[in-house]
Amino acid sequence: MLELRPNCECCDRDLPAESPDALICSFECTFCRTCNGRHFQGQCPNCGGQLVARPTRTGNALLNNPAATQRVNKPHTVCT
Repeated sequence: MLELRPNCECCDRDLPAESPDALICSFECTFCRTCNGRHFQGQCPNCGGQLVARPTRTGNALLNNPAATQRVNKPHTVCT
C-alpha cells in the first residue's frame, strides 16, 4: 500500500491524499507538479526513476488506511 506522503520533498508544499498535484516514483519519492516542471522534467532526483501521477485515496479507503503524516524533505540544490 502506498504511504501517500503528505508533502513535496523539494518545496514542502502540502500534498493531501486526494491531491491531483502529487507525483511519485517507484520508491514513493513525492514531488509536486510545480517542482517537477521547474526542476525535474519527470525524472526523480533521488533515484532517476520516472515521476508519475500518484493515485488518490478517498472515502472509506482513506479512513481505513490513512495517509502518512511524517514529512520528508531532502536537500536538492535546485530546491533551496
